[in-house]
Amino acid sequence: MGSGTRSQKRKGLDARLASLLQCISVSTPLSFKRKNPKVVISTKFGQIEIRFFSDVAPRHVENFLNLAKLKFYDGTTFHRVIPDFIIQGGDPLSKNPDRSLHGTGGPGYSLPPELSDRPHRRGTVSMAKMPRTADRTRDVSDNGSQFFICVEDNSSLDRTYTAFGKVVRGMETVDAIARVPRDEHDNPLDPIPMTVVVVEE
Repeated sequence: MGSGTRSQKRKGLDARLASLLQCISVSTPLSFKRKNPKVVISTKFGQIEIRFFSDVAPRHVENFLNLAKLKFYDGTTFHRVIPDFIIQGGDPLSKNPDRSLHGTGGPGYSLPPELSDRPHRRGTVSMAKMPRTADRTRDVSDNGSQFFICVEDNSSLDRTYTAFGKVVRGMETVDAIARVPRDEHDNPLDPIPMTVVVVEE
């Protein structure tokens, strides 16, 4: 076979490869599937499924997922429920029978707020603030573990609390928890413990 023939075949092969690569780049671009984890909170009233706003509150999302994977939330209760407003949980001290401690605990650290334009609508999951000090002043930092779920729209919370997720299934469970009998501190008379499981997808 002469060098001219080999050269022509090589050029033809190169042209076909170039055409194939062009088709691939146009019709099937490379893509990488990002993990989209969710959590499922289980209670005696049913389950609550939550998806996250990783785009606006990445540190809060990562923190919540890490605590859930460590089973930090398991056995904690929804210690503050206010009809037509919020249900709140995630305090490790809510496992303690001394109800005066409920709502005062955390993992031992706070989080800098990640405020955004995400509105606090029904089903929004947001981070609670640090408990008030002895002189009733409020720390602007976010609690490291306590969170709340909006029962109704609450625009007064916008850009003050860090919204980091939303309920995508199980609002009937949230509504049931919000209606339970409670004491003068809005703590349910009958404790509502939770377990939190991360589901990777």
